[in-house]
Amino acid sequence: MKVLVINCGSSSLKYQVLDMTNEVLECKGLVERIGMDGSAITHEKIGMEKFKNIVPMQDHKDAIGHVLDAIQDEDHGVIKDMSEIGAVGHRVVHAGEKYAHSVLIDDTVMAALEDCVELAPLHNPPNLLGIRACQDLMPNTPMVAVFDTAFHQTMPPESYIYAIPYEYYQKYGIRRYGFHGTSHKYVAERAADMLNVNLEDLKLITCHLGNGASVSAIKRGKCLDTSMGFTPLEGLVMGTRSGDIDPAIVTYIREKEGLDQGVANEILNKKSGVLGISGVSSDFRDLEAAAEDGNERALLALKVFAHKVKSYIGAYIAEMNGVDAIIFTAGVGENDIGMRDIICNDMGNLGIKLDLVKNKVRGKEMIISRDDSKVKVLLIPTNEELMIARDTYDIVTKL
Repeated sequence: MKVLVINCGSSSLKYQVLDMTNEVLECKGLVERIGMDGSAITHEKIGMEKFKNIVPMQDHKDAIGHVLDAIQDEDHGVIKDMSEIGAVGHRVVHAGEKYAHSVLIDDTVMAALEDCVELAPLHNPPNLLGIRACQDLMPNTPMVAVFDTAFHQTMPPESYIYAIPYEYYQKYGIRRYGFHGTSHKYVAERAADMLNVNLEDLKLITCHLGNGASVSAIKRGKCLDTSMGFTPLEGLVMGTRSGDIDPAIVTYIREKEGLDQGVANEILNKKSGVLGISGVSSDFRDLEAAAEDGNERALLALKVFAHKVKSYIGAYIAEMNGVDAIIFTAGVGENDIGMRDIICNDMGNLGIKLDLVKNKVRGKEMIISRDDSKVKVLLIPTNEELMIARDTYDIVTKL
C-alpha cells in the first residue's frame, strides 16, 4: 500500500508518498504561500532533481490538487492514478483529551477536532482545511488523523495537572498536553532498535531540539512527562518562544509597556527565546557565528538554551529514578555538534559521558557516548512522516 502523508500549515503544506510494503519514501514536496502571490510547489521524486512550479493557489483545496497532479506527473510522479494511494495520513496538532491514539477520520472525529480549535488556534484550523480538501478530492480514500498530543496522553495526573483551581481543568481542559509526540515516539522506538533492547525495558529521555523544542521522559515505552504544556510555549527556551517564565511577568510587562490584549502573548511566542536574548536571530547557526565573533548576548542565548535542556534532563532522571539513554533529534539536536557538547558536558556523575570524536557528526543515526558511559547518548534523525504513515497503514489495513 502507498500512503500519502499531508502536513498542513496556515499557508504551506508538506507532503510525502511512502510505499509501506517496505517503508520506502518515493517522493516528497512542499507547497508555499497558499492564498498569496507567488504560491509555488516544489516536488522531488527520490533519485531525481527537484522541480519548482509557481502557480496560483487560492486555498488548500487548490494546493492539494497540485500535490495530486505532481505525484501523478508522467515524468516526476510515483503513481499512474489515484487508485494506487491506499490511504492518507494527516498530521493534526491537537486532540485535547479526546484521543490517545491515531484514528480513522469520520464525522465524529472532525467534530472533535473542531472542538479543539480553541486549544490550538494557529495549527488545528489549517490541519482541518487539509483534511477537508483531501476529502473533497479523494472521497473514497480512507484518511487517518495522527496527533502531536496523543503520545503524551499516558502521563499521570501529577505530570499534567497545573496548580490552579481544579475547576479550570474541569471546565476548560487546562492541563499539560505536550507536543512533538510523533517525533518523541519515533526516536524512542528507533533507540530501542539501535540498542537491541525491548522498548518496555528502557528509561529514555528524548530531546527534540529545533526552533520549537521539547524534552520527554519515556518509561517502558510510555510518556511519563514532557516539557511543553497547555500550549507549545511552556518548557524549554526556544527560537522565539520564552519557555518557562514567572507568570507574573506577563501582567508586569503589560502594565509597564501599556500593551493591548494579546500583545504580550505575541511577544512571548514570537519575539522571545534565543532571539529575544541575543537580539541577533532565532537560528542557532547565526547565534554560533555571532558568538564566535565575540557577541556576548549570542553566547548567553546559547548557554541559556543548554542550561534549560540540562535542567529538564536532570529532572527527568530523578523522576524516572535513572535513565538508560538520552536521544537528540530535530534540527538543532541532529546537527548542532557544539550544543550537544554543552548540554552533556560535566554530567559524568550522572553516568553521561559524550565521546567528542563520535559527536562530530550531523544528521546520522549514531551512538555518540563513550564506551564507558553508563548512559548511552544517541543521535537519531526524526522521521515524523514515516511515523504518520505507519499509524495510517496499521489502521487502514485492519478495516
